[in-house]
Amino acid sequence: MDFTLTDNQEDIRSAVRQLAGNFPDDYWSARDTNKEFPTEFYNAFADAGWLGIAIPEEYGGGGLGILEAALLLEEVAASGAGMNGCSTMHLTIFGLNTIVKHGSEELRKEVLPRAVDGSLHVCFGVTEPDAGTDTTRVSTFARRDGDDFVITGRKVWITKAGQSQKMVLIARTTPRDEVAKRTEGMSLFLIDIESTHVHLRPIPKLGRNAVQSYEVLIDELRVPSSALVGQEGSGFRYLLDGLNPERILLAHEALGIGRAALRRAVRYGKDRVVFGRPIAQNQGIAFPLAEAATRLDAAELMARNAAWRYDNGLSCGKEANMAKWLCAEAGFFAADRAIQTHGGMGYAQEYHVERYFRESRLLRLAPISQEMILNYVSEHVLGLPRSY
Repeated sequence: MDFTLTDNQEDIRSAVRQLAGNFPDDYWSARDTNKEFPTEFYNAFADAGWLGIAIPEEYGGGGLGILEAALLLEEVAASGAGMNGCSTMHLTIFGLNTIVKHGSEELRKEVLPRAVDGSLHVCFGVTEPDAGTDTTRVSTFARRDGDDFVITGRKVWITKAGQSQKMVLIARTTPRDEVAKRTEGMSLFLIDIESTHVHLRPIPKLGRNAVQSYEVLIDELRVPSSALVGQEGSGFRYLLDGLNPERILLAHEALGIGRAALRRAVRYGKDRVVFGRPIAQNQGIAFPLAEAATRLDAAELMARNAAWRYDNGLSCGKEANMAKWLCAEAGFFAADRAIQTHGGMGYAQEYHVERYFRESRLLRLAPISQEMILNYVSEHVLGLPRSY
């Protein structure tokens, strides 16, 4: 098995690295502090055609695989943009996969070209305050009314809702107690959220503040039946199609943050002189950074393996979940050791590693916690009894 990147993949990494390099750490620090969406960055990547890297060519995209998309996001994160940069485009790359696979031709033509050129922002509405990880318990409901659906419900942690014109939304169309299996009776919709029937509230949070998260209240929003993605009642199955690629992309984003943190820590360790010698000459500094590099490289192998398997049509549930777990841990370890290397200055915004730390912590929680990943491995890899 050969994981050597092709010339084209190396060209993607180089081009993305060069473009992302136009937006230094101070740019991201200012956007994070001011809770300001990085419009210039987003537009630069849209103008260069990167937003549609994985969208089929017939809709204006690049038609490339999950590995190329993952390399793009890894380089964005590694540039110092972290999750603030990745989250501007992550949902265009991943979230619209459901439209590509299951949307009508009319829906694809309406949405995908505009997403590719950056003129259409789309968010993804799944999580609810009383359902959490158990998506089968979502209470947002879409009831039939003639040829329309009328949707009422509440979503939380909806990334980029404030910048988006549309939302890919999962809602129940049949009550849970009226279906044979709990995964039945849920449907996906592509809805307009620029409406008086949709109310947004930003959620104050620890990090990734340039791309805010929102609580979304939907009150009797009427949508046409053409807004339905695929077949009514099959929404949960459509969501499952996106789980493995999402984990693969996030794994590479975690790697990128870890690389950015390690790069700064190594530079500081060489430059900072105490007691007449660079602090990196001390094994108490050097060994943790060497361990961070080792963890990142090991996690990268699983992430590349998962992407390769997905792009080659092979089963990759185990690899995608393990990659997400390993990369999130490795990225966080590197960010934590970067702060420790900087000592007290690591706690200051000036050196940026505190921002990497806050953003790397997110990846141990979202979109699914490390514990839920281990639940998957316990049940589906080891064959242990289901714990929930």
